[in-house]
Amino acid sequence: MSGADALVRMLEAHKVRHIFGLCGDTTLPFYDALYRLDHRIEHILTRDERSAAYMADGYARVTGKVGVCEGPSGGGATYILPGLVEANESSVPVLAITSDVGTRSRGHYPLTELDQEGLMRPLTKFSTVIQHADAIPDVTRSAFRKMTTGRPGTAHLGLPIDVQRGQVNPDDIWADPAHATFPAYPFGPDPDAIDAAIEAILSASFPLVICGGGILSSGGQAAFRTFVETLDIAVATTISGQGSIPETHPNCAGVVGSNGGVPATRELVQAADLVIFIGCRAGSVTTELWRYPAKSTRIVHVDCDPEVIGASYQTEVVVVSDARLGLDALNRELGSRGHETRFGGAAAVAPLKERKWKAFRALSGSTERPVRPERAIAALRSVLGDESIIVGDPGTPCPYISAFYELRTSGRALISNRAHGALGYALPASIGVATGAPGRKVVSLMGDGSFGFACGELETAVRMDIPITFIVFSNASYGWIKAGQKAEFDERYFSVDFGRTDHRSVAEAFGLKSWMVEDPDALEAVLKKALDHPGPTLVDVISQPLDQAAAPVSEWIA
Repeated sequence: MSGADALVRMLEAHKVRHIFGLCGDTTLPFYDALYRLDHRIEHILTRDERSAAYMADGYARVTGKVGVCEGPSGGGATYILPGLVEANESSVPVLAITSDVGTRSRGHYPLTELDQEGLMRPLTKFSTVIQHADAIPDVTRSAFRKMTTGRPGTAHLGLPIDVQRGQVNPDDIWADPAHATFPAYPFGPDPDAIDAAIEAILSASFPLVICGGGILSSGGQAAFRTFVETLDIAVATTISGQGSIPETHPNCAGVVGSNGGVPATRELVQAADLVIFIGCRAGSVTTELWRYPAKSTRIVHVDCDPEVIGASYQTEVVVVSDARLGLDALNRELGSRGHETRFGGAAAVAPLKERKWKAFRALSGSTERPVRPERAIAALRSVLGDESIIVGDPGTPCPYISAFYELRTSGRALISNRAHGALGYALPASIGVATGAPGRKVVSLMGDGSFGFACGELETAVRMDIPITFIVFSNASYGWIKAGQKAEFDERYFSVDFGRTDHRSVAEAFGLKSWMVEDPDALEAVLKKALDHPGPTLVDVISQPLDQAAAPVSEWIA
């Protein structure tokens, strides 16, 4: 069989069912193999390679499978890279396949020549340009093994056009089925570390858990809830950790940190004499530049990646483990001790949550124009079911949905690109999410800056007839930067404002049913119409700019 045929068969062997990508000259043999061969893989044509990677990212997050994207040589390889960077730092396994110029033409200045391996290697777990067709099976297995074991991450395979045409032994086509999903072969903790962690926790007066996305990735929600309720311990989450436990649970204070945290939740972190990080890197946003918790706070850290533990805080107890297996071990140890320690977490959280929601309610009923983001989030929460999935861009929507769109169930129901925060993520990522979770309603929220990055993918949503509802917060500025210029640079606004776009008309031109909302009192009715419509829809909300808002972002509040 040809190299292109072999790659299709290797993807099929790894249970790949969807590929997001964009065609190019050097990809023609691979496309022809996808056309000719009998397989169950659906190729979804995108309008931009960056979008293809974001779609694969969203798909992987909701399916627990490797997301696959592809693009051509040269510009295609450079465009696909931003999505790989985001997924890799977010511990999401995405495989990028880029075609390449022929191996014998290198150094002779062929069109689109590029050192793809050198470009991708620092920013992925695994990157290689395959030099011989008979290496395709082995290299593909290596890529899936790297992506799904340990801390999940991304891989890149470069496929020169002559390698696609070379010959491969069909007997080499096989895969380890465990590498089709992540985490593959999760590892548990050292029993001594579990014993030390329990000793440290039980010695505290008021411990607090701060959990990240590791609990969701490992499927550890049930074990986490048992741990929380056994100890009656207070819980806070990162944005990526939302859904580890329902945010309506009495022990859960919600998101902490500089993006989505509020003064009341910060107080919870300040009150803790011991913090347990679980599946969380304790990065700058979660800790407000490593100020909360204070550096003197006692720390227990559970994570599958030993490199993140101790990177920012002196750690009293290190537990290197998959989050679910670590929680299972903690629960077993607590059960074996027959202890009766209860920390009063629910009682401590209750007044703080009440303060948080009282402040929110004072704004969420506002009839001001432009529409306050709090009003939009409250309206969306009132009409959207708990089974839905929200995908939010890191600009205007992120602090509001992370702080105030209260998740009533556990599981991955709120997705945002928190590693690098590039604009233009939510629109394409929501297409990947909807592809991977076809039975669930998907809502994509973005600012108008982000809309400009990715609006071409509205055509993809229409072509695929995917019933996503897109919501644009339209404020005619790069609002996050403008708010920063107000807070830190005495309102010296420079190069952050742009002309207002009629997003409703743009969406209608692509074929979406669309609305514009200027009246806050019309929000709920319009959103309900958009959500009930059988195809893709867009709601353009004329929104209050962030520099005039009360967003839950600590540096602006300060």
